[in-house]
Amino acid sequence: MQLVLHYDGAGFAGWQRQPRERTVQLVVEDALARLCGAPVNALGAGRTDAGVHARGQAVGVRVAPKWGAFELRRAMNAVLPADVWVADAFEMRDDFHARFSATARRYSYYVGTDEGARSPFRRRWEWSRCQPLARDVLDASAAALEGTHVFRAFAVSGTAPAADEHRCTVHSAAWRERPGGLVFEIEANRFLHHMVRFLIGTMLDAAAGRRAAESISMLLGARDNRDTSPPAPPHGLFLDAVRYPRELYLTPEPSPA
Repeated sequence: MQLVLHYDGAGFAGWQRQPRERTVQLVVEDALARLCGAPVNALGAGRTDAGVHARGQAVGVRVAPKWGAFELRRAMNAVLPADVWVADAFEMRDDFHARFSATARRYSYYVGTDEGARSPFRRRWEWSRCQPLARDVLDASAAALEGTHVFRAFAVSGTAPAADEHRCTVHSAAWRERPGGLVFEIEANRFLHHMVRFLIGTMLDAAAGRRAAESISMLLGARDNRDTSPPAPPHGLFLDAVRYPRELYLTPEPSPA
């Protein structure tokens, strides 16, 4: 079965189970064990970092046949803490794997550019950058990302296997206006560790005139991240959706978001 989770990452040390730390996986597995009377593994489509949010994290679980998608979602939401919510549930084929069956993932990053971005009611979910940003530089940077490239410059060194080429295919990438600021949206077949946050930090520095406007194009294919801007903070980042082949769904799949 696939569970689609929303969670506020502020209260978690990331997705993955860790000793002596509160993580999303731990909270979800505790809820499943409480309902099922035995340990149940919850396999996430991706390992979001501490402070990163989700409104489309896909989680694969195997439960007793008595649990239908509707029943499990309702029961889970009755026992989960307030900062985690099961938005949807789908019965899937037996060969469904939350991580390896995924064909694409979509993230968004929120940047506040007005004075109100410093409000405590906003700064938990967006990065306040109250300074002039060249929109043409942001748009050109996003356009340069589309297609297949080596993203070694935009990944934490040593977090991928040595033989990994750090090659990703970006299906779409764009900045758009929103009330109070901007949001960057990107969808790709895979993402490297801190990849979106490195991209955001570099694009915003370029748009603020602190580095070359063509920085993204210059860094694509680089051998390491030594010339990349520091990663943006995690609290502006959301995992929005995970895509799977239609044939894996036994119950109707969600409409594209």
